Amino acid sequence: MARCTEVEWEGRRGPLTAEDRAAVVAAGDALASRGLRVLAVARRELDSPRPAQAEAESALTLLGLVGMLDPPRPEVTDAVTAVRRAGIRIVMVTGDHPLTGEAVARRVGIVRRPDPVVATGSRLDAMDDEALDTLLAEPSELLLCRVSPEHKMRVVTAFQRRGEVVAVTGDGANDAPALKHADIGVAMGASGTDVAREAASMVLLDDSFASIAAAVRLGRAVYQNIRKFLVYLFSHNIGELVPILAATFAGFPLVPISAVQILAIDLGSDVLPALALGAEPPEPDVMDRPPRSRGERLFSGAVVGRILFLGGIQAACVTAVFFWHVVASGIPFDDFTKDTPVYREAITMVQAGIVLSQFFNALAVRTDRQSVLKVGILSNPPLLAAGGFGVALMVAISYAPPLQAVFNTAPLDAADWALLAGLGTLPLLADEARKAWLRRAGPAKGAPR
Repeated sequence: MARCTEVEWEGRRGPLTAEDRAAVVAAGDALASRGLRVLAVARRELDSPRPAQAEAESALTLLGLVGMLDPPRPEVTDAVTAVRRAGIRIVMVTGDHPLTGEAVARRVGIVRRPDPVVATGSRLDAMDDEALDTLLAEPSELLLCRVSPEHKMRVVTAFQRRGEVVAVTGDGANDAPALKHADIGVAMGASGTDVAREAASMVLLDDSFASIAAAVRLGRAVYQNIRKFLVYLFSHNIGELVPILAATFAGFPLVPISAVQILAIDLGSDVLPALALGAEPPEPDVMDRPPRSRGERLFSGAVVGRILFLGGIQAACVTAVFFWHVVASGIPFDDFTKDTPVYREAITMVQAGIVLSQFFNALAVRTDRQSVLKVGILSNPPLLAAGGFGVALMVAISYAPPLQAVFNTAPLDAADWALLAGLGTLPLLADEARKAWLRRAGPAKGAPR
């Protein structure tokens, strides 16, 4: 507009007046507010075939405006909603006109409030670092328009200075510095430039923002599955250790569970269910939780507390079963030997109790807050098959004479199995009660409400 001196509309050519300029600006803003990218088209007739740039780009005749629509993909809106629920803040950084940027942002759900903060590159130039930090710290929705690569780099650095984990998406060469400097740069694989793809940490082959939301969902699921794996494996170690310590303090001359039985549990009954937990599908509410802290450890207080909670229940049950069976026999402690039938039955009950409780423990650790009934008992068939294999192996150890000789076990009757099965469900029932209490207490700390 600043380079135009004349206008040619509908066959009329004349000077570009102030009223014409105002009409063009209003028309451009109207197009931009509809999410269109707007170009002004102008011409100049010259006699020289190689004019100087200053001559060619001055005294132009304005011909009109062109509005181009680059509609967002249909799946973007749902993906934006998903990452919002996950506690992830989205800031649009674009070289487009502020009205175009805001219109597109509203269309996909990045902007929902009537008064977003819209800052242009010129405004960023006028800010020092302290003022920029104040702008980024505002809870309002933020759009940065008409920005340069230097502005993008500065914004990424400012967010990182505030302790944020920053992901940057882009497809052009001008996005490369920000992609490289971010904690994770995400480039477009189909439409992106080679420079952007080389600078990024991750490349989206389908150029879809929805793939980012899917990656966040699966990434959270993998992290949670590692924790489930650890809770499952370490909780039964408490059930193996506590009976031994209790027998020592009680003055019982033998161990309630032998080393070879522990190996049978660790290598025979627990490995396959643990692997099946590693392939657990994402929980329904995995995208309703806030991002975890950058400094959060894998063995957090919550993980250790859950290990002690579930392991303590298992330990209490198998310890009680062992001493109940031993004391009910009426045989003095000092008269027990490894070949005493009651002792062999007691240690078999301890091993079977741990195996059965681990079967239900595997169901319990599948979710952190949601009831396992909501995700479905049968929704992870490999886990059920692996748990069934562990129980079948325990049955064989109890009844097969060759395995009885190896493990020093004895056959259990139906009442023993019923008792152990009932006690084995206690970790699952207790954890379901814990989850119900957490759900009543409200969303996870920091979760969006």
